[in-house]
Amino acid sequence: MQSRRDFVRLGVGAALMMQSAPAQENLEEATLIGLQEGLVSGRWTSAQLVEKYLARIQEIDKSGPRLNSVIELNPEAAAIAAALDQERKGKGLRGPLHGIPILIKDNIDTGDKMMTSAGSLALASSAPKDAELVSRLRAAGVVILAKTNLSEWANFRSSHSTSGWSGRGGQTHNPYALDRNPSGSSSGSGVAVSASLCAAAVGTETDGSIVSPSSVNGIVGIKPTVGLIPGAGIVPISHRQDTAGPMARTVADAALLLGVLAGATYGQALVANGLKGARIGVARQVFGFNDQVDRVINAAIDTLKSLGAEIIDPAIIPTYSKLAEPENEALLYEFKADLNAYLESRGGPLRSLKDVIEFNEKNRDRELKWFGQDNMTKAEAKGPVTSRAYIDLAAKLNRLSKREGIDVVMSKLALDALVAPTDGPAWPTDYVNGDHFTGGSSTPSAVAGYPHVTVPAGFVLGLPVGLSFFGSPRTEVKLIKYAYSFEQATNARRPPQFLPTVKL
Repeated sequence: MQSRRDFVRLGVGAALMMQSAPAQENLEEATLIGLQEGLVSGRWTSAQLVEKYLARIQEIDKSGPRLNSVIELNPEAAAIAAALDQERKGKGLRGPLHGIPILIKDNIDTGDKMMTSAGSLALASSAPKDAELVSRLRAAGVVILAKTNLSEWANFRSSHSTSGWSGRGGQTHNPYALDRNPSGSSSGSGVAVSASLCAAAVGTETDGSIVSPSSVNGIVGIKPTVGLIPGAGIVPISHRQDTAGPMARTVADAALLLGVLAGATYGQALVANGLKGARIGVARQVFGFNDQVDRVINAAIDTLKSLGAEIIDPAIIPTYSKLAEPENEALLYEFKADLNAYLESRGGPLRSLKDVIEFNEKNRDRELKWFGQDNMTKAEAKGPVTSRAYIDLAAKLNRLSKREGIDVVMSKLALDALVAPTDGPAWPTDYVNGDHFTGGSSTPSAVAGYPHVTVPAGFVLGLPVGLSFFGSPRTEVKLIKYAYSFEQATNARRPPQFLPTVKL
């Protein structure tokens, strides 16, 4: 847990960087630091912030453009905010997030009146207690305003899924072009942040589920080193790859929220000349899936060079093409074992993956309306994670992703980080064929459990494209520093305009 002194140190450092800009009078593009300055100055109370955000959610998410990114509101949010207002008057601030509303993904346990369902009707019930990361948020004075929609079961029910859809929450839409997909599985978190339904949100990732929706929704996402944030209380896919992480519109806000989640401080990374002297390798294997994405990211690399980075191009990850197939196979074993353990510890009528599969079959009209559950049935057929087949597979992935993968290129070329396009631009939501992923850079760091930061880099026909920084374990400070330096030099993010389709 962060100390009060650590909270204040990061809050003051970020506030000093923001002091030339007045606190926002409205919520659009409001930052965490700007919101806190408004609370401290008396411009608004936490209770008023909750009221303002609820009104914006109603206007934009539930009517108006109807983004459908919020799956459930917290009925206790107003009372929690009022109590934090009184605490601020009496005892002072817990830290820079005191009284600020945050959204979290609906696969993270909250022991309150909200459900934790992973988007599934099979799991539409309350969890018995807070996940540890939720306890950290509450201790920091965060108001958990709502839960966000997601790709059901964190996009692991079907190999032909449509991201941003869940049986409980329906379809979430991309705020830049409403017929486009928000990507998954932290789709609701990405859309809510992009549309200023909150200043920041918490997502989760197994492979791409923070960085991809961050990229296609034009925001910053940090997928930290696995284990940096406690994983208990998150509906799982893989203990080996799962992690929560922050999603925000600025690197400073993402770093601030990461500090609360991880029990650390990252204010020292927020320096505008952070790229000077850094050795940055270009993971050129990731390029080539979209010419216009290549144009945006190559221009971003030129910017890195102009900011003092030494560019090593190419920086080849030797095992890049060898990871996807064994990763998918290992995830099937892990999903069965980890979900069974989670469901058993949670209690309730469904205690196993087999129970979930049977529920879905009995409720096909609601749960299997657009795509099936082939990943679930494949996982159910797998043996235990104590089997020799799984143990050998996990060891192979560990070797390919780390020692023979990211580690070797980082060491051989003496790199501080790798860069690549995060993902392609958003594709049209398609219930016939499912998702249209064209390319992306999430897999090497996901399989290795290493950190990955994405930051807005530009646009392709009005659709956002992100630049990824990834590298060695526990190098979050470095990656945040590079992303912040790039962000400050480019200011590439533009707010969404909720267009019905891409404007050509």
